[in-house]
Amino acid sequence: MPTRSLFPTLVYTAPLRPPGWRAFNAQLLRECLQLREDDPAGRRWSEKKYPGGYTSYGSQSRMHTLSPTFARLERLLKRHVRAYARSLDFDLDGRELSMTDCWVNVMPRLVTHGLHLHPLSTISGTYYVRTPRGVPGLKLEDPRLDRFMAAPPRRADAAPDNRAWATMPVAPGTFVLFESWLRHEVPPNPVAQERVSISFNYNWF
Repeated sequence: MPTRSLFPTLVYTAPLRPPGWRAFNAQLLRECLQLREDDPAGRRWSEKKYPGGYTSYGSQSRMHTLSPTFARLERLLKRHVRAYARSLDFDLDGRELSMTDCWVNVMPRLVTHGLHLHPLSTISGTYYVRTPRGVPGLKLEDPRLDRFMAAPPRRADAAPDNRAWATMPVAPGTFVLFESWLRHEVPPNPVAQERVSISFNYNWF
């Protein structure tokens, strides 16, 4: 074929369902919701930065160092992060990709998480704890979008690789990994039940 694909944006998604994963996931959910109750600093931060919802990003952002359950999540993710780094051809000889941040997100009805990226990180991701039917997935932006000049609109049936946005479906016990420079957002939650997730960053320096 005369047409080549250059500069791809690789995203890694998979189930994280070890033996007894339902009990493990239920324990994560209990700890996420309890953290919200026990974290007044996080609730105050969320009032300003995450209206209507709760995130521990501004208060308890290293949960993998505080909770054995979150530490287990880190261990379970490790081989997937390594596999993703290999697919990206990262040169990590003598370096270690380590989890630097890990925090909780709770999105009630109509709460949204606006377009953003994760500065000073290498790989970021989210593990999905509770995703009621109808909640939004993770919406990823084509990183070239602000450079399109005089480009016609894409057809409604455009191939996924040629669209300006891609939405990753979410389900309990699954996760997604992406390079931290990739901008992403979560559209408003249209359902009554809360969407609960755990986000994290990895770095090599």
